[in-house]
Parts: sequence; structure tokens; C-alpha cells
Amino acid sequence: MAHKVRLFNRHWHLPKSKPLRIGLGIVLVGCGFLGFLPVLGFWMIPLGFLVLSVDLPAVRRWRRQLTVWWYRKKDEGKNSKPDAASQ
Repeated sequence: MAHKVRLFNRHWHLPKSKPLRIGLGIVLVGCGFLGFLPVLGFWMIPLGFLVLSVDLPAVRRWRRQLTVWWYRKKDEGKNSKPDAASQ
């Protein structure tokens, strides 16, 4: 099975090798902590966790909890806005 991650409605293919995916995720997170340097950035940390979530259940659980929280907050924002028709 080809592993893919989806981010912003785009799909990216990941390496087929599990050790390579885990290594890539660790490198992305590690380089993300050096985000104050040019080229490297703090954006690498969430991307690394996204790659790690394919293989590590604990990280997958965090990603799922974040996704559920995000969509609940998004739905709250839609429901709290007053209707133009009711005014």
C-alpha cells in the first residue's frame, strides 16, 4: 500500500520503507527545532509529526485529536454567527 498524507486537500506520497519514513519524520522535526536558521523553519515540526503519524500510533492519536478539535472549532464559528435572514 502506498502511504500518502493529505494536507490542505493535497496528497503527498511517502517512501514505502517504514524505517525511511520514520527517519524522514525525525529529521524534519529535528531540523524544525533549528528554525531560527535560514532555509530551515519551524514549519518542519508539524510536517515531521504528520509523516511520523503514518507509522506511530501515539503521534497518530495526537493528529486525530487535533483534527477533531480543529473541525469542532470551525463548526462553532459557523454556528455562532448570526443569520442575515433572522435580522
